[in-house]
Amino acid sequence: MNIKGIATALLLGSLALGLAACDTGSQQTTTTQTTPVETTAVTPDTAVTGDQSATDATAAPAALGLEAGTKLQYEQNTIAVVDRFEPGLVYINTEQQAAAQNPFGMMGEEGQGQSGVGSGFFVNDAGDILTNYHVVAGEGGSGAASRITIRVINQDTAVEAKVIGLAPQYDLALIRAEGLDPSLIRPIPLGDSDQLQVGQKAIAMGAPFGLDFSVSQGIVSSTARQIPIGFSGGGEGITQKAIQTDAAINPGNSGGPLLNSAGEVIGINTQILSPSGQSSGVGQSAGVGFAIPINAAKNLLPRLQAAEGNVITLPQIGITVGLVVQGPQGQVPVGLGLLNGQGKQEQNLPETGLVVGQVQPGTPAAAAGLQGGTRTEEFQGGAVSVGGDVIVAADGKPVDGLEDLQAILINKTEGDTVTLTVVRNGEEREVPVTLDAASFQ
Repeated sequence: MNIKGIATALLLGSLALGLAACDTGSQQTTTTQTTPVETTAVTPDTAVTGDQSATDATAAPAALGLEAGTKLQYEQNTIAVVDRFEPGLVYINTEQQAAAQNPFGMMGEEGQGQSGVGSGFFVNDAGDILTNYHVVAGEGGSGAASRITIRVINQDTAVEAKVIGLAPQYDLALIRAEGLDPSLIRPIPLGDSDQLQVGQKAIAMGAPFGLDFSVSQGIVSSTARQIPIGFSGGGEGITQKAIQTDAAINPGNSGGPLLNSAGEVIGINTQILSPSGQSSGVGQSAGVGFAIPINAAKNLLPRLQAAEGNVITLPQIGITVGLVVQGPQGQVPVGLGLLNGQGKQEQNLPETGLVVGQVQPGTPAAAAGLQGGTRTEEFQGGAVSVGGDVIVAADGKPVDGLEDLQAILINKTEGDTVTLTVVRNGEEREVPVTLDAASFQ
């Protein structure tokens, strides 16, 4: 799958909001459908007095069969969910100190900082907060920001938060509030995103454009949209399953919860499709938002809690990529699809696939019998390892790059098996690879 092509065709805007780029002038159009009501046209020679207009306005609810002030069941449900679970929503502020550019300054001298806002939510009584990695990431998306503070609803004072675990490839992070009154920690229950159905209610909470503790609602538009999420070694997203919703999501909503009508978290708001952002540079809701399924986060949560502030990665099978090309910052692993046909024909390589360079001893790949290359052939701008296996599919899905394999592995757990289709000496064969504890270290 060509991730670059997807990212170029669609502007999938990260929803963490830099304060300097806050655009409160965005406009939003809402269309509400109601049951058609028979109306009487007012002709030019018909006079309507002010008293009559007031009477008609008062009678409008009755014309719909409702008493004044009556709330629909749909509204009552939304109000109940917000009233009970919005206290579990967290407003996140980050600060990143930039090094001063003064050539006569001391090393380490602090310069002008950058700040941003995003959202998160409590997942346990210890004060652990789940959010997006890009909400708390430092300058250039590397590591955590210099300072992270959080604030809960109806509280003016923010408290410090520390990083518990970072998962850039999943665009997830776990932080913990420090010194927060325990009575203010209100975990939101986690649902089961595998049980979602298109058409279900979706309630998004967060801080769009810095407007803290905001709520919008819509429906689940798709339960299995495939989009690039997170940050791979090459800086590209890894194709993962996402929930699509038409609930209004905007910059600042990142990391906030997407809830169902039972008040359970079904997803973590992460991206939007924003055609207007291509010209303005600031993503705005177009009714197409995406959330990371909560089951992906639930599977990852134990590893995040045990990370001790470090970065965790997706499962590894124990191979190195055997085809590299020279990029602006060094060698970059790529798939065979980027080589011309003559070069592949000369080396008896398939049209597409991931070349296995080396197989690391004691890994699932070694246990499964995968074979690395026996020699390296250099060409202008790169090198390829030949004589070993080429992975052309994983669990039946085509592989033509490291990101394709990562997309298959990303939600695997210890003990799971991935079936690789490999080309060895010109012949295809199936190789089952079982992930062990070492795959997740």
